[in-house]
Formats: sequence, C-alpha cells, structure tokens
Amino acid sequence: MTVDVVLPCLDEADALPWVLARVPAGWRAIVVDNGSSDGSATVAAALGATVVHEPRRGFGAACHAGLLASDAEFVCFCDCDASLDPGLLPGLVGAVADGSADLLLGRRRPTERGAWPAHARAGNLVLSWLLRRRTGLRLHDLGPLRAARREALLGLGLDDRRSGYPLQMVVRAADAGWRVREVDVPYLPRTGRSKVTGTWKGTWQAVHDMRRVLDEPAPAGGGRP
Repeated sequence: MTVDVVLPCLDEADALPWVLARVPAGWRAIVVDNGSSDGSATVAAALGATVVHEPRRGFGAACHAGLLASDAEFVCFCDCDASLDPGLLPGLVGAVADGSADLLLGRRRPTERGAWPAHARAGNLVLSWLLRRRTGLRLHDLGPLRAARREALLGLGLDDRRSGYPLQMVVRAADAGWRVREVDVPYLPRTGRSKVTGTWKGTWQAVHDMRRVLDEPAPAGGGRP
C-alpha cells in the first residue's frame, strides 16, 4: 500500500517541522507551495518533503497540484498549519483500504477555546446544512483532513481551484454514490493566521465559493469507485 500526503502550503515555515515530523514513516509528504514568501519551500525540502510549486493562488489549485503530483494508491490531504495531526491519517486510510468508506473525512473537535473561531464554525454549520439538502449526506464538518484512492479522486473531475475544492470533492463523491464517512479528530490551535477563515470576510468569501459548488446540478447515473 502506497500513500501520499498532500500539504497545501502558503507561508507555513514555522509549522512545517512539526507537521512533517508527524507524517507516518514510509509515506511521502508532498508540500505544494502556493507562493510563500517565508521560505516554506526551502524548509520543506530540507526536511525531506517533495516540493511542488503551484503559482496559481487558491486552496483548490494547491490541493489539485498535489493530487496530480501523486503516484500512490491512496492520497491524503492535511492542512499545513499544525492544526491537524498527520499521525492520525493511518486510521483514515485503513477505513478506505478495507472498504468501510470511499472518502473519509476528519470531523474537527477543538482541543481548547479559540482553536476554531466562531465565524469559521458558523460558516461550517451553514455549509453542512446546505450539503445535506443538496446530497442527503449527514456530515457535521467539511474538514481538510481526508483520505481516498487517488484514481477515484481523479475520476471525479474536480475543477474548482479556490475555496470550493474540498466541498466539490464531497459533493461529486456523493453524486457518484460513494460512501462518505467522518470520524472525530482533535483540532489544535493553528500556527500563524489563517489565509481563508482568519476573518469574517475570508470565511464568507469561502462560503460564497462553496455555494457556487452546491449549485452544480447532480449528474445522471453515477456509481462507486
């Protein structure tokens, strides 16, 4: 079983040592530098990660560049800000490998006050409700810690390159009849300031991007990977 961990990165030099040290032994860390100015790419390379440069700004652009760079059977995604522990990923991959799920998400559970700002939680609740109305999936979180088979993910034809990418992955997986599950994972205070949900403005811009994804019509047919 081969596994790659895609880590979208924008100015995360301070968090990278902890994050990369937590990637399971034998798994490849793919750090996708999305235009960092703090030397993140140099730090990642020095720590043994595969570094991919994605000049197009956008969370989705970075995630998809990592997916395209992967050649493993399984691909995981994890934020690069030390808010989520890559050491938890074997449990997620195991559930995909044994057929319990086709896409497994980590449901974030804050470990201390302030780890997940109120505006970010509010945006997440709105999107979870809209997702349920659109697909029938009863998920509580659209967290960035996730695992699936690489070929199956490529088959979803993901084309959002902004904040809608994580949601588009879930929506298209649901439309294709995938078994989408979530498991609780601890959510730690992030290192540095969020580029997306650090402010109300950023949060609601992300919600706007994701509403566009939810407006996509469901395709006819579908089927499990």
